[in-house]
Amino acid sequence: MNTRQKILIPILLATACAAGVMLGGKLDFSSPDTLFSSNPKKQKLNRLIDYIDYEYVDDVNTDSIVDLTVNRILENLDPHSVYIPKEEYAGVIENMQGDFVGIGVSFYNVNDTVVVIQALEGGPSEEIGIRGGDRILYADGTPLFNNNISNDSLTKHLKGEEDSRVTLKIKRKGIRDLLTFKVKRGRVPLKSVDAAYMLSPKLGYIKVNRFSETTYKEFQNALKDLKEKGANKIALDLRDNPGGYLSEAIKIVDEFLEDEKLILYTKNKSGAVEETFSKQKGLLENGDLYILINENSASASEVIAGALQDNDRGTIIGRRSYGKGLVQREMELGDGSAVRLTIARYYTPTGRSIQKPYDNGNESYFKDYMRRYKNGELNSADSINVDDSLRYETPKGKVVYGGGGIIPDIFIPLDSDNERNNIKLLLHGGYMSRFIFNVLEKNRSFYNNVQRENFEKEVVISDEMVQDFVHFVKGANIKLNVNNQKSLLKQYLKAVIAQQLYGTTAFEKLINKNDPAINKVLELSKKNQ
Repeated sequence: MNTRQKILIPILLATACAAGVMLGGKLDFSSPDTLFSSNPKKQKLNRLIDYIDYEYVDDVNTDSIVDLTVNRILENLDPHSVYIPKEEYAGVIENMQGDFVGIGVSFYNVNDTVVVIQALEGGPSEEIGIRGGDRILYADGTPLFNNNISNDSLTKHLKGEEDSRVTLKIKRKGIRDLLTFKVKRGRVPLKSVDAAYMLSPKLGYIKVNRFSETTYKEFQNALKDLKEKGANKIALDLRDNPGGYLSEAIKIVDEFLEDEKLILYTKNKSGAVEETFSKQKGLLENGDLYILINENSASASEVIAGALQDNDRGTIIGRRSYGKGLVQREMELGDGSAVRLTIARYYTPTGRSIQKPYDNGNESYFKDYMRRYKNGELNSADSINVDDSLRYETPKGKVVYGGGGIIPDIFIPLDSDNERNNIKLLLHGGYMSRFIFNVLEKNRSFYNNVQRENFEKEVVISDEMVQDFVHFVKGANIKLNVNNQKSLLKQYLKAVIAQQLYGTTAFEKLINKNDPAINKVLELSKKNQ
C-alpha cells in the first residue's frame, strides 16, 4: 500500500465528522403558514423553479436542481451545515435513534443467498435461535435466493412494522430439512457502547462509538456493571468517535463531575449565552479517570474531553482531537429531506473554542488530516502548532489551548510502522470481516459450538490462515508483507472471529491487547494505586 492508501480511512472518518454535535430536536418548516412563506428571497427561488418547470425548452429534473442549490448554499456557510436527501434521511434517523425494527441479523449476500453473519444481541433472531451461517431462503414464502432481489428488497422483507410477524425458511449446515422460524419483528439495538469490561481488578474500560439517543443509558448501565465488578477507575475510549447528540455527552460528563461545575456554554447568532452545569450525583466523581482521544474524535467527544480537562478531572490520552466546536440542529424540509444547520458555537469551561478554522473552504478543511500527517503532528507532540493568543488556564493552573481540537495531557504517537498501519486499514476496509466469514463458513459446526470462556484457548490462528489472508487480499490487488507483523495480524484475525461469534466487546478485548494507549492507561493506573 502507498501513503495515500494508508491515510484514506482516517480521512474518510474525519469527513464523517460532519455528523457533528446536534441538539437532538428537529424543527419542521413545512407548514405553508410559516413565517418564511412571505420571504421575498424564498419567492424568488420558487419563481425561478416554476419558470424552469413550465417554460424551459427541455425537460429538466428540477428536484436535482433544488438539491444542488441547497448544497451550494450550505457549502458557503460552514463545513458542518449539510443537506440530507430524503433517500438518506430515514437511515440517518435510524442510526441516531439507537435502534431499528426488524428481525435483528447482520448478513452477507453470498452467491445470491442471504447468509447470516450473526444474530444481533438483544434482537428477535437471537432470542429464537437463529445463528451465524444460517441461510435465509424464504420470507413468507418469497424466495430470497435469486439475483433479481436487490438489497433494498431484502431489507423490506426482513424489516417491517413492530410486532409484525414473518415466517422464515432457513437452511442450516448439517441439517437436511429446512428449519422454520416464526419471527416477531421487534426493536433491535444499534449499540453505541461497543465494549465494557475490566482491564484490571480496579480499572474498567468503556468504548463509545457515537452519541445516539440511547448512548447515556447504555453508558450508565455499563458503568454500573463495572462498578459492581469492583471498578473504581474508568478508561473511557472516544477514539474515532465522530460525535452526535450533545445532550448525551453532557449527561455522561455529569457522572464524573461534582455538582455545579460548568460543562460548557453555547453562544448563538444574537450572542445569547447558555451555560450548562453538572447537576446530579455522579457514579464516579472521585475515582481515577482516563479519556482516550485521537484525530477522529470530534464534536460531542470533544465536549467530554474539554469539559473534564478544563475542570482538572482525569487525564486525556492520545492525539489532538478533530476540532469541531459548532452545534447543529436538524430541520425537516417537508419533502422527506432535511437540513442540519449550525445554530451556535460551544465553548469549554475555560472559554476555549476548539473549532478549527474553515476560512479556506470545505475542501481544505476536510484535508486537515493530511496536513497533520505531513507536518509530523501525528508522531510528535512538539509538531502541534498552538496559538499563544488562545492560551487558557484551568483552575489548577494547567495550560490548555483553543483554536482547533483538544490537545491531550499525554501524547501517544500514531504507529509509524507501515505494515501495522496497513493491517489496521484492511480491518477498517472490511477485508478481514469478509475473510473471517469465509473461514467460519468452512467449519461452522466447530465455531458455533466454541464456548466463549474457552475461545482464546481453543481457537488458534495458524500460519496457514495468515497466508490464506495474504492471498485473499492479493485478489483485491493489495500486496501485504507480514513478515514483521505476523503476530499482530493473528491478533486482529482472532479478534474478528470473536466479533462475529460473540459481538463487539469480545472484539475490543482482543484488539486492545498491547495497544499503546491502553498500556499507558494501565501504567498510570498502577502508579496511582
